[in-house]
Amino acid sequence: MAKQETDFFRPEMLIELANSKMPFGKYQGYLLCNLPEPYLVWFKKKGFPPGKLGIQLASLYEIKVNGLEYLLRPLIKK
Repeated sequence: MAKQETDFFRPEMLIELANSKMPFGKYQGYLLCNLPEPYLVWFKKKGFPPGKLGIQLASLYEIKVNGLEYLLRPLIKK
């Protein structure tokens, strides 16, 4: 695995995923973990953006399609 991919599996990266916001598009400003699954499926079909955001969205896609989004809820900062 590339360094960027392995870095994502650290616990603090999940905290960051739970608290990062979508920087553009229809859901700009939404927490990534609150993006609807069909939007992530669309990205999966069209291609995730490059870089960190793409890795986050791809990871979130896997989390959501496997029904694991409940794991991110406790990590959201109030």
